[in-house]
Amino acid sequence: MPGPDANMPARPWSSLSPAQHGLLAPFQEKWDTLPAGRQQRLLERADQWAHLPPDRQAAIRERVERWQAMTPEQRAAARQNMDRFKELTPEQRQRLHAAFERFRNLPPDQQAALVARWRAQSPEQRRNGLENIGPDAVVPPPRDMGPPPDGGPPHGPRGQRPPPPPPGDEPF
Repeated sequence: MPGPDANMPARPWSSLSPAQHGLLAPFQEKWDTLPAGRQQRLLERADQWAHLPPDRQAAIRERVERWQAMTPEQRAAARQNMDRFKELTPEQRQRLHAAFERFRNLPPDQQAALVARWRAQSPEQRRNGLENIGPDAVVPPPRDMGPPPDGGPPHGPRGQRPPPPPPGDEPF
């Protein structure tokens, strides 16, 4: 059964405003061949983008740039981390978020010491630590943790916190 925008007419590139042209420039060459529903979603996202505060736009641009600079292996590790996070219970997610927030609030020297201690642990110790995060736990974010406890591919380099993966590498 077709989606709700299946009967929506496609919009030619020439009908877009100069502001839309600027935001959607990566799609210019293929715009007229995109399905109308895809065009509509891109136009909606462009409109949302145009109404974001400049500091939020800058933060998103930075995340996209970091994502695009990652190797395929680093992206795969980031996706794997997100999949693992989605498998957590809501309570585990909340505890993990709180632990990350406590980590972020530590002074840099304490953060470095915690990261070093984490990296010195065996995979089993790491796994047990993550499974038993208490209400006062402090854990480094995945980018600082080194290899995951199951011995899978390493996390991205220090300082890279990829956004949830966009379809392909498109910023919208």
